Amino acid sequence: MKGAGTDEKAIIQVLVHRSIAQRQFIKEAFKQLFGKDLADELRSELSGNFEKVVLGLLMLLPVYDAYELKNAVKGAGTDERCLIEILASRTCAEIQAIKATYSKGIHCSTFDGKLSQQVQWNVLVGAEYGRSLEDDICGDTSGMFQRVLVSLLTAGRDESSVVNEVQAMKDAKDIFEAGEGRWGTDEAAFLTVLCVRNRKHLLRVFEAYKSISGRDIEDSIKREMSGNLEDIFLAIVQCIKNKPAFFAEQLYKSMKGMGTTDSILIRIMVSRAEIDMIDIKMEFAKKYGKTLHSFIKGDTSGDYRAILLELCGGEK
Repeated sequence: MKGAGTDEKAIIQVLVHRSIAQRQFIKEAFKQLFGKDLADELRSELSGNFEKVVLGLLMLLPVYDAYELKNAVKGAGTDERCLIEILASRTCAEIQAIKATYSKGIHCSTFDGKLSQQVQWNVLVGAEYGRSLEDDICGDTSGMFQRVLVSLLTAGRDESSVVNEVQAMKDAKDIFEAGEGRWGTDEAAFLTVLCVRNRKHLLRVFEAYKSISGRDIEDSIKREMSGNLEDIFLAIVQCIKNKPAFFAEQLYKSMKGMGTTDSILIRIMVSRAEIDMIDIKMEFAKKYGKTLHSFIKGDTSGDYRAILLELCGGEK
């Protein structure tokens, strides 16, 4: 960045090929050497979607998720797809970290490099947004959709691997009788099961449900619900069954047809790069017969394309 022009290639190589923790050290070293904030300097030099990716990479994951959620609810209108994607896919620990970050802020650069990511997330100081995430979501949503979001925000899902066979059969029957087995739909029954039970238990519930109803749970949700409520219950089920496949589908939808939904493409590429990008790429190729790399290459351009392709990590 020094002198005339900006070396975008160097920025891409340095940031993409370092871990999140290493980027925090780079930020701290930059401030010590130059007395300036690296994110502020990059913000002044870059623009557009390339800037959004670069600044996202400089954030710790709960900070990035909190930032995205804040943007989803601020101002006129609500980005429900962002709320659904993040809250349906994050673990209880991740949601707790996001909530703490959202209301209290997080000091991203003063931690011991030996600390685990979870400990880094909990180094909370200052005030980032000053309101709770639940307050802001409740102010922007309503009805059963709001109730599902709030339930997910409690981060109360059982994360054990215990399967209660009797309870699983009862859960499957309860969902059937709340939807396909009655006139109208009792959405609360779906919430009680899908937002609370552990993954292994729910996989058994889904098997039992199909044996009772003759349909996959996703098909019944599509028949019984609509709009944002349908979308969030489907996202929960898909993340329980196969989270990388869920993200692969979101990426495909963000790029198919005319135009690109860059906000979704950027958010998933940045947030999943160090978690399950290899698995996402595999699921993408399996489901759509083309590589994620080729889709990104055909739908983007310039430095924005270059940094996304580096995050993607090659053709295969």
